[in-house]
Amino acid sequence: MDAAVSIPGAEPWSAAGWGQRARTGVIVVHGFTGNPMGTRPLGQHLAALGYSVEVPLLPGHGTSHQDLARTRYADWYGAVERLVDHLRARCDRIALIGHSMGGTISLDLAARRAADVDAVVVINPSVRAPTGLLARLSGVLQYVVPYVPRDVAGLPTNDMVRDDVDEGSYALVSARAARSLLMELDRIRRGLLDVTAPLLVVRSTIDHSVAPSNARDVLELSGSRDLRELVCEHSYHVPQLDHDATLVETTIAGFLDDVVGPET
Repeated sequence: MDAAVSIPGAEPWSAAGWGQRARTGVIVVHGFTGNPMGTRPLGQHLAALGYSVEVPLLPGHGTSHQDLARTRYADWYGAVERLVDHLRARCDRIALIGHSMGGTISLDLAARRAADVDAVVVINPSVRAPTGLLARLSGVLQYVVPYVPRDVAGLPTNDMVRDDVDEGSYALVSARAARSLLMELDRIRRGLLDVTAPLLVVRSTIDHSVAPSNARDVLELSGSRDLRELVCEHSYHVPQLDHDATLVETTIAGFLDDVVGPET
């Protein structure tokens, strides 16, 4: 779906690399109902270091919740997969960075296309179905109540300690779109052993959107031999925009330099 972006700041963003890091492509993927407002600052930080960066806007996002309702997990996954192929044509290494559902997609891609993914960073990813109303009743709600207020769905608006930042997520959640994600989580969770690329898991100690146990599951179940963790104690679900933003940016940059940087 190529609907015009209607949320200011939700546009996709990219930057050609420069210097020794230009041959490493980095894709920074936003979460469910979100958009690049939540991922562009991190992408811009990495682009300033010379990496080739893509910050995509996933199908059905950045426009309206009605557009989201017409998309499914396969559409979001496919959009990121196409970017991997696009970057592979001009880059020697590919790193996936994903926030929330973007992390879920990144783990899925790293498991299914291990030969094409050289590093993975996930920020408060989801790998198991939540226990909220939308998760429990999504099979019925998708036919009866197609749109659910995000707070009812267990997705608080702007789940951050800071109150001066807006991530621009939809106020209403499509039950059908959400269900398409929930139906994939068991498969993605079972596939974590196939994630063999170096992996950095960024997790918040308090998260009102995705239970912190999800990140711990990734740490315990992944097949990566180079497994690292960053704990964010001063942020909620979106640490890359919250009080830990600088820590997140510098840690991710250091990780990428270690595993896919110019000297690897």
